[in-house]
Amino acid sequence: MRKINITMLVAMASISALAQGPMASSIQVFNIAKTDVLRSADKITDELWNFKPTPEVRTFGELFAHIADGQYEFCGPAREGKAPASDLEKNAKNRAATIAKLKEAIAYCDATWATLTPANAFEAPAGSRMTRIASMDFNTAHTFEHYGNLVTYMRLKGIVPPSSEPAKK
Repeated sequence: MRKINITMLVAMASISALAQGPMASSIQVFNIAKTDVLRSADKITDELWNFKPTPEVRTFGELFAHIADGQYEFCGPAREGKAPASDLEKNAKNRAATIAKLKEAIAYCDATWATLTPANAFEAPAGSRMTRIASMDFNTAHTFEHYGNLVTYMRLKGIVPPSSEPAKK
């Protein structure tokens, strides 16, 4: 188990980023979320890909696909003023293809972060109800929300989630 909980990690990231500009802490927190999700994907085998605890919820694979779709849904408005089409969750069939698409989707958000500046981060693109930074932060919250689902699934299968692994020395 980690010595520092996620709340402390987020607080520390926020404090350390203050001098780096208005988006630095948001980027740091997104990096934590994406890293935990990607490291989780590495832990799920083909045999576990279609596992779901109850019939009413998503499988591991559907969760990863949903997270990928969310990257476009929330980062798209910040970058392009609207979300590009993405229906990976409806079409996610295998582990390798879904993980590749997840990595592409996260790279899309990484590239979107690079477009934000102090001048445009707090503007709402035409037709959007949120500022660019709010949309990006909402994506991080959504990613963490579903990482929480992944943590539960992994625990049910005896897998230690990335955020609970011992700190590397």
